[in-house]
Amino acid sequence: MQQSTALSPAQVDAVHAVAQAAAAADGVAPLSEETLLALDRTPGGDGTTATYLTVVTDGTLVGYGHVAPDGSSEIVVHPDSRRHGHGRALLEGALGVRSDVRVWAHGNLAPARALAASLALEPVRELWRMSLDVESHPAPEPVVPRGFRARSFEPGRDEQAWLDVNSRAFAHHPEQGRMTLADLRDRMDQPWFDPAGLILVEDQKSGALAASHWTKIADEGGEVYVVAVDPAYQGRGLGGVVTALGLRHLASRGVARIDLYVEGDNAPALATYRRLGFEQSALDVMYSRTVHERLPR
Repeated sequence: MQQSTALSPAQVDAVHAVAQAAAAADGVAPLSEETLLALDRTPGGDGTTATYLTVVTDGTLVGYGHVAPDGSSEIVVHPDSRRHGHGRALLEGALGVRSDVRVWAHGNLAPARALAASLALEPVRELWRMSLDVESHPAPEPVVPRGFRARSFEPGRDEQAWLDVNSRAFAHHPEQGRMTLADLRDRMDQPWFDPAGLILVEDQKSGALAASHWTKIADEGGEVYVVAVDPAYQGRGLGGVVTALGLRHLASRGVARIDLYVEGDNAPALATYRRLGFEQSALDVMYSRTVHERLPR
């Protein structure tokens, strides 16, 4: 196993190929969007860079481990190269980078659970994927409250305002609240990005951004990507309004199913999404040594 802070273009392609093969075999993507976007980033001058772990056999990359600057981690082994100890080697390598590493098991599949248990890792966080059948559960008619207006995101104008609201809305979230302008631009450069699908609700009097719903369409499916309400505007029903606006937008694009991700211990959000017709469809679990307590929402 090799450890580095940079990957060659050929290695990046190989990691994508391994991840795609694993997703096809397991029915769940092993690497998150952020991990895939970070593959070809160069080390930062401030030292905040990921650590890349690779397993190569006969000149072919067959396993990959990613340890992010915040200590979160993901690993994947090509289906044809499993049962040879590569997954354990990658997990031990991640623990060698940081003893407090937190490793995602996307889908929480049985082999991942067994591997985590064998190294005394325990669940510290659950992330639910919830899904909605668009035909069976049409979105409610959104009514924007008086004093507010809805419009689409305008690139070159709205980036900083969106980042500011996102940061305040997710101040205690372990990933979402840390999004930077570079992170935002990475996503805006993706083929799926559509400014019309990033819906903003703003205060008509001040022009301030109050809430937003970033939707995503990829692989013919829709996603509630990010819903954010500025804490200064909470309690005015804007979360429900902007959520409905996004659901209506996705339905208008012809998607049959809409997915979202929500923390498993966020009871109010779970209740809200259930009322809209969403049901749990998958589970991601984060494992760590007992040095960690459950992360805040």
